[in-house]
Amino acid sequence: MSSQDDQAVDDFIADNDTGARAPTGSFNRGVLWVVPLMWSVFQLWIASPLPYEFGIFVVNNAQGRSIHLAFAVFLAFTAFPTFKRSRRDTIPLIDWAIALLAAFCAGYLYLFWDGLAARSGAPSTQDLIFASIGVVLLMEAARRSLGFPLMAVAVVFLGYVFFGSSELLPDVIRWRGASIERAMSHMWLTTEGVFGVALGVSSGFVFLFVLFGALLNQAGAGNYFLSLAFATLGHLRGGPAKAAVIASAATGLISGSSIANVVTTGTFTIPLMKKVGFSPAKAGAVEVSSSINGVLTPPVMGAVAFLMTEYVGISYVDVVKTAIVPAAISYVALVYIVHLEALKMGMKGTSKMNPVLFILTAILMICVGIVGAGGILWSAGQLVGMMEATLGGAAVPVIVALFLGLYLLAVRHAAREQDLDLSVDSMQNLPPTGQIFRSGLHYLLPILLLMYLLMVERKSPGFSAFWSASFMLLVLLTQNPLKAFFRGQGNVLPALRAGLGEAVDGLIIGARNMIGLACAMAVAGIIVGSVTLTGIGQVMAEFVEFLSGGNLMLMLVFVALISIILGMGLPTTANYIVVSSLMAGVVVELGAQNGLIVPLVAVHMFVFYFGIMADVTPPVGLASFAAAAISGGDPLKTGFQAFFYSIRTALLPFLFIFNTDLLLIDVSWQHAIVVFIVALMAMLIFAAGTMGYFLTRSRLWESAVLVLVALTLFRPGFWLDRFEDAYVMEPPARVFALAEEVPSGGTLRLGLEGMTLFGDHVASTYQLPLGEAGRSGFDRLAQSAGLELVERDGAVIVDMIGFGQAAEQAGIDFDWTLTGVEVENDRMPKEIFYIPALLLFGLVVFVQRRRQQRELLV
Repeated sequence: MSSQDDQAVDDFIADNDTGARAPTGSFNRGVLWVVPLMWSVFQLWIASPLPYEFGIFVVNNAQGRSIHLAFAVFLAFTAFPTFKRSRRDTIPLIDWAIALLAAFCAGYLYLFWDGLAARSGAPSTQDLIFASIGVVLLMEAARRSLGFPLMAVAVVFLGYVFFGSSELLPDVIRWRGASIERAMSHMWLTTEGVFGVALGVSSGFVFLFVLFGALLNQAGAGNYFLSLAFATLGHLRGGPAKAAVIASAATGLISGSSIANVVTTGTFTIPLMKKVGFSPAKAGAVEVSSSINGVLTPPVMGAVAFLMTEYVGISYVDVVKTAIVPAAISYVALVYIVHLEALKMGMKGTSKMNPVLFILTAILMICVGIVGAGGILWSAGQLVGMMEATLGGAAVPVIVALFLGLYLLAVRHAAREQDLDLSVDSMQNLPPTGQIFRSGLHYLLPILLLMYLLMVERKSPGFSAFWSASFMLLVLLTQNPLKAFFRGQGNVLPALRAGLGEAVDGLIIGARNMIGLACAMAVAGIIVGSVTLTGIGQVMAEFVEFLSGGNLMLMLVFVALISIILGMGLPTTANYIVVSSLMAGVVVELGAQNGLIVPLVAVHMFVFYFGIMADVTPPVGLASFAAAAISGGDPLKTGFQAFFYSIRTALLPFLFIFNTDLLLIDVSWQHAIVVFIVALMAMLIFAAGTMGYFLTRSRLWESAVLVLVALTLFRPGFWLDRFEDAYVMEPPARVFALAEEVPSGGTLRLGLEGMTLFGDHVASTYQLPLGEAGRSGFDRLAQSAGLELVERDGAVIVDMIGFGQAAEQAGIDFDWTLTGVEVENDRMPKEIFYIPALLLFGLVVFVQRRRQQRELLV
């Protein structure tokens, strides 16, 4: 790229990430250096055990959220100019005043904590004034740091809060409206709105993970992963594009944003893709598709993994397990798509590897990587367990000493190799893969530490990220002095000073990367607060039901489209909060009415996937705009091409809604292996079908057959359902006998209908847990599900609901009537339909192989 292109990319990153202001005055520069540094130090302090050890500056969660937001809004007004055309070399006095006022309003909960607690539910005039100012300034901070879309969504929801009773609104969405006192108290003075779960996750987890990523990247890990990918794949046909896919997967470990993924790896990969023959639009689209997948890939998932644990109520390990198969097969399929694109364009590589062998090798490498990483973590857990059993209280210092010794050994290996060159030209003349791998072994240790604490020790995300970020600070401070020492370069003090500078820069960059994200989480709190205050979620369900006419597939399509629309222009975390708050309940409720009971985590994954697709989809696909800024291509063409490459990603949510095996829900490890193999085969066949190229260019009927085969492998139950129902309905009178027969840990599907407190008639299906076997059916329903049923006048009626138990959480109410009990039908295994699908696939292989041989003869 030219220096002008580099500047355009830098400007794009600054506008959308760290803040576009670069003041020339020493005071202004100092503030934008000191305040982010203080923010990072504050977040590390409250995450550490030190406040409790010394009894200094101990804050509770709500107070921590308040200070967290105060830093964010202050930096939003000082680091981001008012408009794109505003001066960037100074901070106007008006922005200083607004920044200080916004920080005061955000810190109001911390500053007046005791007074607010004393007058809880009866806010003073002063409380309401600063709450109202705070809401307005927060939305302006979000506009500056994130653009107009999120602020516009929040304004619409606030307008609905205050003017929902207007006669201009249709009756179906009208509500009684809220007063200023009620709305501001809900939004700002409690933990129901701005200072709710989302900002709590931002303060407690997300900041530390973003900081960890910034420190890891500052240490050189981003360049390491990128160089490793290019050294491994760059020699293949379309190698730079394949390297972009793998590098974005690695960058997804570090970054929490699809846009950050694009600008981090795209700066190198896009120019190289263009050099080997990809058009600007296709080069940008490959990078966008790869980066989108980076956000969907565990362990961080754009920080959504941690939000999902709070909203769904499952462990972090379960979230990772749920997300791993869709992410893995989607990445392998994208590598295959790139390979097919290279074949269609007649590209050549220096490697003569057979395409089938390449795909098998790629799959093998991924499997070895997953198994290898899992094996290392498991072995580490076993070793730590033995040491704790043997050494008792002395185990911790010994384990720490061994880990630091391992770090020293890794740096010693790295010191034997040359430091990697961070330039586009260097990517074309890289050293051997093994040499690059050895040069950055110490970068893998912080990631393994993070994974060990999260997956093996099952520590909280905040605890895990704190110790991993702390170790990264140690790496930044010591890697250069240790390399200088091992290389015998003499004086290590200059290297130590350089390491200190890099550590400070990493702390500052990590905090500045969080400005927009923290503002987004806070503004998302306004939207969530509006939903809980007004009950608009129920209205959305009725709206989607009206549009779909009760058709289940249409309902899912409309939810997907609404999720994409709601996600346009929003950062990843805010995107997920908005779409899950509004649309997850819609899928659960309308699905149950159609007899489709889906685990809540599958529903959240569904809306998350489509919310993220908004980063690709024109006209507001921010990731596509970022890629176009680097490639010099048309943003809309890049977006449409990226959407075409991402069709496989859009297909997956529909598949795992109907086949939750893809999310590894309630499957054994043996079944999980089979699911992965079949799903991967299906995804590769689907990619070939949609790309119009398999062994050779496909005819239309061949592409259609390949897509049909893929869908059958993904969901064989679809065809079985055409012949036999999945469930048979038993009469209500048998409910207790059937409940008694369910094995331990099983569930029972009940059809219920009745009136809600609001006068709405409900007829739906509910799946309730029954706990341990060995009790009567009545007791299992009452004690495990919180549902007491009685027979009255020939009908089975809901007599009692257990507070806080499964029946109440599902929305079941008193005096509802049991319409039947759904029991799984005894039918042939759905996998029987794999046979005709594979026979059709064999037919396409046979036909294309013959045509390929004829083309070679010609």
